[in-house]
Amino acid sequence: MATNSIEPSIACLAVIVLFCEVARRVVLKITSKRYYEGLLMEIISTFQLCACTHELKLLGDYGIVDQQTGLTLTYVMTVVHLLTFRTATSNPSASLEQIYRRKLSIKSAILRIACQFLSAAVAKLVMHFTWSFGFSELHLRHSLTGLECVSALHTSSVYNGAAVEFCCAFAVQSAVIKIQQLMPKYRVCFIAAVVTFVVFAGGPLTGAVFNPALAFSIQFPCRGNTFLENAIVYGLGPMLGKMLLQQTLVSPKDFFEP
Repeated sequence: MATNSIEPSIACLAVIVLFCEVARRVVLKITSKRYYEGLLMEIISTFQLCACTHELKLLGDYGIVDQQTGLTLTYVMTVVHLLTFRTATSNPSASLEQIYRRKLSIKSAILRIACQFLSAAVAKLVMHFTWSFGFSELHLRHSLTGLECVSALHTSSVYNGAAVEFCCAFAVQSAVIKIQQLMPKYRVCFIAAVVTFVVFAGGPLTGAVFNPALAFSIQFPCRGNTFLENAIVYGLGPMLGKMLLQQTLVSPKDFFEP
C-alpha cells in the first residue's frame, strides 16, 4: 500500500456513514416518541460528524492530502452530513438558539447538548481505538509514532481566535438563512460550498471548527492552549456568532422543504 494512499481513509469514512445511517433507520423504526428519537438522532449524527472529521484531520496532520484534495473531501462530506442528519443539528450552539426561539425547553436543550458532547467524546475514543488495529498504513503509522495533538490556533491572541470562529459561525448561519431563496435541490450544495470556503479561509488560523462539540472532540486537549483558552475560542466564539442571528434561525430540515 502506498504511503500517500487515501483509499483506506475513504473506505473508513464510507463505513462510518453507512453504520450511522443504518442506526438512524433503526431508531426511526423502533422509537415511537419524538423526544427520544431526537436525542438518539443527535447522538448518532454527532458521532458521524466527529468520527469523519477525525479521519479527515488524520489525513491533513500527516500531509497525505494537499489543500485542494482536503477541501474537496470537506465539501463532499458536508454534503453527506446534510443529506443524512435529518433534524439533528450536532451543534450545541443550535440547541441554545432553540431555547431562545422556544422550540426547546431548557431541560430538553441541556439534555441534547449533553448527548452531543458525550457522543463527541465517544467518537474520539472509538477512532483512536480503530486506528490501533492498523487497518491502513496511515493508521499503523499513527499508532506507532503516536503523533501528538497540537493546537490548531495560530492567531496572535485567544480573542483573535474567538473572533475568527465567530465570523465562521456567522457566515455559515447567514448562508443558512439565505438558502430559502434557492430551489431545494441547490440548498445542500450551497451550504456545503459556504462551509468549504469558511474552512479554506479560517482553517489556517483556528481550524475553522465553529462547533463546540466537534471542537471538544478534535481540539481538547491539544498541546499549546489551556482548556479555558480553547473554550473561549471554540465555545464562546461560534456561540456568539450563531446567536447573533438567532431571530432568523432555520432548522436543518428546511434544507429540503420548498
